[in-house]
Amino acid sequence: MTGRTLLGVWAHPDDEAYLSAGLMLEHVARGDRVVVVTATLGEHGTSEPQRWPPARLAARRRRELRRSLATLGVHEVRLLGLEDGTCERHDATDTIAQHIDDIRPDVVVTFGPDGMTGHPDHRAVSRWTTDAWTSTDWGGELWYATVTPGFHRRWQPVNDRIGLWADQPRPPCTARQDVRHRVAMTEEQLDVKVAALSAHQSQTAPLSALLGPEVYRRWWATEWFRTAVRPRS
Repeated sequence: MTGRTLLGVWAHPDDEAYLSAGLMLEHVARGDRVVVVTATLGEHGTSEPQRWPPARLAARRRRELRRSLATLGVHEVRLLGLEDGTCERHDATDTIAQHIDDIRPDVVVTFGPDGMTGHPDHRAVSRWTTDAWTSTDWGGELWYATVTPGFHRRWQPVNDRIGLWADQPRPPCTARQDVRHRVAMTEEQLDVKVAALSAHQSQTAPLSALLGPEVYRRWWATEWFRTAVRPRS
């Protein structure tokens, strides 16, 4: 055991699985503590709103989140209870700062200011987390999930097909030398990540069916993170 703690701060259930399942697996394998904070339950994330009204979908996605995290060996999740799609109207900086003060993580991981896909909720969560990290006296690192030029070269047809960057005028891209940490999963680790993603069935099943299981499996088989820089006082 290393006695370290990882805190992930995300906007919707499944963000944590796509962008950091491998990172969480690394920490769990070492016996570290892993905590996930999720801002919303993604209750508007459906193309069938009559079948899945917000309250019903929220309950389902809460169960999916806990099931997904349990697949990774993570059992601490904290929910902020904000409405899906409204994060930019709120400021949860103080709340996240309280979680940081309580948990005292060695590393906090979240979206970069770009929000990865550009989703307004993602950008808001990044802003809150960055401001909370800056305002506390905690000395741990803040990592932003990112992708590299190689990811864009390999997966551009897939990303274009599903409109991954539709809300993003300039997709994130970090040069390999500027990557702080890279998780290249083994087949066994990737099996677990895919299982964690599959637990978010309401969101991931249609996309997996569209892309095919092998393409979907390989798409996020590597995770990359860059470090945030504290502003000078």
